[in-house]
Amino acid sequence: MALQIKPLSDRVLIEPVAAETQTASGIFIPDTAKEKPQKGTVVAVGNGKKDHSMTVKVGDTVLYGKYAGTELKLEGTDYLIMREDDILAII
Repeated sequence: MALQIKPLSDRVLIEPVAAETQTASGIFIPDTAKEKPQKGTVVAVGNGKKDHSMTVKVGDTVLYGKYAGTELKLEGTDYLIMREDDILAII
């Protein structure tokens, strides 16, 4: 089923990766101590601005700032929508 959302202008819709639930040594991390992920997959991309074309494309894995974007929930899945300028790197 295709996602029925299209970001406008230079905005990007990102699906964050799941937060770590266990450390490398096997200790389980409680929900209150989990860090917010800073990595995700681009799900949808806007058209860009007149003087700025979009660099990222659907399917790219990106790194973004810890407090970047706006959280939203669509069809039971968590997403972030942010400006392309808030993306730090494509990995």
